[in-house]
Amino acid sequence: MDFNVKRFAADAGTFLSRAVQFTEEKFGQAEKTELDAHLENLLGRAECTKHWTERIMKQTEVLLQPNPNVRIEEFFYEKLEKKVPTRVNNHELLGQSMIDSGNEFGPGTAYGNALIKCGETEKQIGGAEREFIQSSAINFLTPFRNFLEGDFKTILKERKLLANKRLDLDAAKTRLKKARMADARAVSHGFSPPPGDVDYSANFFYMVNFLHVKWEKMWAEEVTKAEQDLRMTQSEFDRQAEITRLLLEGISSTHAHHLRCLNDFVEAQTTYYAQCYQYMVDLQKQLGSFPSSFASNNNQSSVSGGASVLVPTLPLSSSLPAGRSSSAFNELRSCSGSRKARVLYDYDAAGSSELSLLADEVIMVSSVPGMDPDWLMGERGNQKGKVPITYLELLN
Repeated sequence: MDFNVKRFAADAGTFLSRAVQFTEEKFGQAEKTELDAHLENLLGRAECTKHWTERIMKQTEVLLQPNPNVRIEEFFYEKLEKKVPTRVNNHELLGQSMIDSGNEFGPGTAYGNALIKCGETEKQIGGAEREFIQSSAINFLTPFRNFLEGDFKTILKERKLLANKRLDLDAAKTRLKKARMADARAVSHGFSPPPGDVDYSANFFYMVNFLHVKWEKMWAEEVTKAEQDLRMTQSEFDRQAEITRLLLEGISSTHAHHLRCLNDFVEAQTTYYAQCYQYMVDLQKQLGSFPSSFASNNNQSSVSGGASVLVPTLPLSSSLPAGRSSSAFNELRSCSGSRKARVLYDYDAAGSSELSLLADEVIMVSSVPGMDPDWLMGERGNQKGKVPITYLELLN
């Protein structure tokens, strides 16, 4: 118990000494030991690294999860060390809605079939997005978070110790300075024997001289103790400054590690966007030029209804598979003959001038002068009508 009380008293005295030194420095009443320029630069670099690591990590979290409520929920799950529940992302929700609607309209119809294919592609993109988020969280966000919660906290701890050791050092310097001034005053104020041979004066002189010697000896001992404290605090300060410097120089290794994490993040983004692009290219090949056909039908209906609807179209050269290349259809248009063609998708005629089609049936097609280049004249027995070329595959 006595030991604890003494230790508490010593700690309280140290804390009070630091507080007095800090206050006097703020009011300009005490000198302050400045850190060397190299250490100051390292401290500034560490603060800059911490600031921008937090900013980058925060914005990356916003990119990966734009919904702030979900981010907060995931944060609490992480702090509680519980598994975050699996959520269906927006692409997967859209894909499932397209698949359900396609099945409702009928997989055998052109629109239903297209919806199902689009829905499957959206779900593939949703899966790729999930993999991208997981990869980025593990390879990019986690190292950044580990730095902030691990290495930088250690740096802050050692930096605080360095500040305390600096206050102890300057307090020791102040005590030594005061002790030396007091000792100098004690030495300079000497006493001489009084004139005459008076007993009480002699006794008084010897008493004062005795006290003066004791006083001088006391301040000499105080100077010696202050010098010892200064050497000890200087040694502790130098040691702590070296520890802090070594930790701060490790920021260069942190930058190198974060650079590798950044490369992993860019690679994950590249893979994700490449997958999305490939999925959409494959979907475009499956759909052919559906938007172009729909545009033709919509334009016809908009003329009759008096409204104008703009539908984006895709160039045939970029969307037609090899079996339906534009060169084959151009060759058919250049001659007056007819060719057999296989129907790829169901097609419902939009008017009496068009011919309805069933998938996988074989019809005869021919070109009529002046006809829209996206259409041919189809013939099935006694039935004739225009058919879109994007639904056809010419047979040899």
